[in-house]
Amino acid sequence: MNNRQREFAHRMRAQPTDAERLLWQRLRHDITLTGTHFRRQVSIGPFIVDFASRQAKLVIELDGGQHEWQQESDVARTRRIEASGYRVLRFWNNDVIENLDGVLSEVQRTLPPTPDPSPQGGGELRQRKPRRPRKERH
Repeated sequence: MNNRQREFAHRMRAQPTDAERLLWQRLRHDITLTGTHFRRQVSIGPFIVDFASRQAKLVIELDGGQHEWQQESDVARTRRIEASGYRVLRFWNNDVIENLDGVLSEVQRTLPPTPDPSPQGGGELRQRKPRRPRKERH
């Protein structure tokens, strides 16, 4: 990341939009998203993306009104980020503000399942068997 990008990312982190602030709080603290570490205003190639999880290879971009007339450049940007191995999710700012739980559900559906910590686990989600009651000792 060059100095210009670093300064831009720093400014963007210091002055988030309302939608960015709201989503960032939930990405940082939402229990259902554990195991995924998101960063904000992250450099990926020549771009600074709103949020990224390098581990999950997931980028979240929030679009305001200015994106109405820059859709072509957004598509090209998304393609280049995807060529770097990331999946890109785009949400309108008003969707984040008015339907944050829906946005988080979409993010959650995109994330890989939390792997089973046992050596035999294949990463699939499994239900635990209920424990048998302990035998009483005399």
